[in-house]
Amino acid sequence: MCASEAPSAQASRQIALLRGVNVGGHNRVPMAHLRELLLDLGYDDVRTHLQSGNAVFTAGAAPPEVAAQEIEGQLARSLGLGVRVLVRTAADLARVVSANPLPAAVAEPSRFLVTFLSAPPDPDLLGELDPVDFEPELFGFGERELYVWCPEGVRTLKLSYAFLERRFGVVATARNWNTVTRLLALARE
Repeated sequence: MCASEAPSAQASRQIALLRGVNVGGHNRVPMAHLRELLLDLGYDDVRTHLQSGNAVFTAGAAPPEVAAQEIEGQLARSLGLGVRVLVRTAADLARVVSANPLPAAVAEPSRFLVTFLSAPPDPDLLGELDPVDFEPELFGFGERELYVWCPEGVRTLKLSYAFLERRFGVVATARNWNTVTRLLALARE
């Protein structure tokens, strides 16, 4: 079902997180083009944030997984890019913010990341992660996200999205705390 065919009575605010766009000159996606792409898919009230592939939009009743597939397909058709997209509802993002297991980390929001995962991590594999192996980073898991405080900065991050993808067999993309909370504010507007 295309977003434009979905009933509007159950419309919801959703947030698209594009993985690996506009980084080092790769996977260039101008935000104006992303807005147009989402509007062409039938989504409404589209807003983008920063140049790193963040969009907030109103969707019909289609679940976020359908929106992610539609956006990925449109990016492939219109730009020839194989970009992975994770979509969360505004309620999901509110849960992510309120369930933060590292509340002291918000004092340094540029060093505090939320890595969004396409699926919950395998509990057995999760249990094998020894926090000592990742020091000085501190981390905690949510339902489908990893929270990481990086006191030495994000450039030296051990718990990178690439590590998580290999370890858990999921798609992952990270945003700092400022971006996460700003996206939630945009979704609530």
